[in-house]
Amino acid sequence: MATALSEEELDNEDYYSLLNVRREASSEELKAAYRRLCMLYHPDKHRDPELKSQAERLFNLVHQAYEVLSDPHTRAIYDIYGKRGLEMEGWEVVERRRTPAEIREEFERLQREREERRLQQRTNPKGTISVGIDATDLFDRYEEEYEDVSGSGFPQIEINKMHISQSIEAPLTATDTAILSGSLSTQNGNGGGSINFALRRVTSAKGWGELEFGAGDLQGPLFGLKLFRNLTPRCFVTTNCALQFSSRGIRPGLTTVLARNLDKNTVGYLQWRWGIQSAMNTSIVRDTKTSHFTVALQLGIPHSFALISYQHKFQDDDQTRVKGSLKAGFFGTVVEYGAERKISRHSVLGAAVSIGVPQGVSLKVKLNRASQTYFFPIHLTDQLLPSAVFYATVGPLVVYFAMHRLIIKPYLRAQKEKELEKQRESTATDILQKKQEAEAAVRLMQESVRRIIEAEESRMGLIIVNAWYGKFVNDKSKKSEKVKVIDVTVPLQCLVKDSKLILTEASKAGLPGFYDPCVGEEKNLKVLYQFRGVLHQVMALDSEALRIPKQSHRIDTDG
Repeated sequence: MATALSEEELDNEDYYSLLNVRREASSEELKAAYRRLCMLYHPDKHRDPELKSQAERLFNLVHQAYEVLSDPHTRAIYDIYGKRGLEMEGWEVVERRRTPAEIREEFERLQREREERRLQQRTNPKGTISVGIDATDLFDRYEEEYEDVSGSGFPQIEINKMHISQSIEAPLTATDTAILSGSLSTQNGNGGGSINFALRRVTSAKGWGELEFGAGDLQGPLFGLKLFRNLTPRCFVTTNCALQFSSRGIRPGLTTVLARNLDKNTVGYLQWRWGIQSAMNTSIVRDTKTSHFTVALQLGIPHSFALISYQHKFQDDDQTRVKGSLKAGFFGTVVEYGAERKISRHSVLGAAVSIGVPQGVSLKVKLNRASQTYFFPIHLTDQLLPSAVFYATVGPLVVYFAMHRLIIKPYLRAQKEKELEKQRESTATDILQKKQEAEAAVRLMQESVRRIIEAEESRMGLIIVNAWYGKFVNDKSKKSEKVKVIDVTVPLQCLVKDSKLILTEASKAGLPGFYDPCVGEEKNLKVLYQFRGVLHQVMALDSEALRIPKQSHRIDTDG
């Protein structure tokens, strides 16, 4: 699918905003707005050579906008994909009698052709790095008779295991994908690795199949087959068959998962696993906008257990989530609780405390950075010690809030400023041109504005006293922030008709006589106006529709 129009606003004119009409505007509304701007910008109305040249450029821009929006064919393309959609190769073969839905399908076909040409250059790398840390010496100390051993005065923290895995995908055609993956593991001085190659083919909209070949130094060759199939719109099945060759012979394995959507947010799973660690598992997963709930029961060899977990999703900018789970079975009982939070655009940091019998207490720290995962399980003690639980819970919170305040927050602020500065530099030429066009438009409006003000004064109508557009600084703003506004009194007065001013729900930077004084920052429009001899004032968001006069805008002078 194509991207939203917001990505194109810096490079292309917003034709609706330029004409100051709604996106649902009728042909009559478009024609009325076009005629009004033509009367304002027509080159023949200006004798001064400089004004005439500026008027001609703005007149052509308005004419181009009207040509696109008055034609149902080009308007449908523009509404869906913006000006860049009109410039895309291949539209000349689209029949003009097609509907907007048919045009959307044609655009997507052209997009798919472009994507297929770039398939060979695409990969989807995924990786995991896990580092196991043994910190039991912090809480499980030796008896006093061993304290004379050299170096025993300080707790010994060791890395006792590591695991690294990586995979890449190489699309061969629109339906075939090759997947190469590998892993290395080591624990207590012993390690090994494996490499796998898989070929996946999408057979239809309902299913796909995958062949897998693998080999490693700890295990022999592996041959596998995976199949996925949608049985009904609400039910699907996955089957995985494998043959593992080893010195002990061939070890076959079969795993089948049957899933069904119980409702919009709930899925039920039935899993059978035969061969290595045979088991039968059933689970229900409910995922909503604010929560994630799982309940599962497994009967198998050697592990049988029951699991219940709940995760709450906060609706904040940092996508904070807190979770807890209880797992009990033949191996013991484990209680786990934790939280995760987004710390940057592509990074999520999480921590969980695991308390179990006989496992003890562990702290698990995880960082997801794009498609890479870094996992650090820290084993604190083999016993259920309150001190270990306390430090595992409080320690990460203290460290996180300290890092967030001293490192993460300043870093993100600096990155945002850097991105804004880069955006300003990349659009400096374009913004300068927009500024010059806006200033030229204001000069062309002077005579029309004078006549409008005379007409409004004669009927005690709508007079724009002052109007500013851009970034305003309030009491809560930082001292370093500066006001970045432009005077738009003349352009707004020029839009007044019959003692009314109506602005549509679009960025006001595209209005005649306007430009963006602070690219990438939040903007507002502040208007001080007089109606029936009484002062009114209003502050509106950049993309907020505005209609004046209104009784609610009236300034109370009694106080």
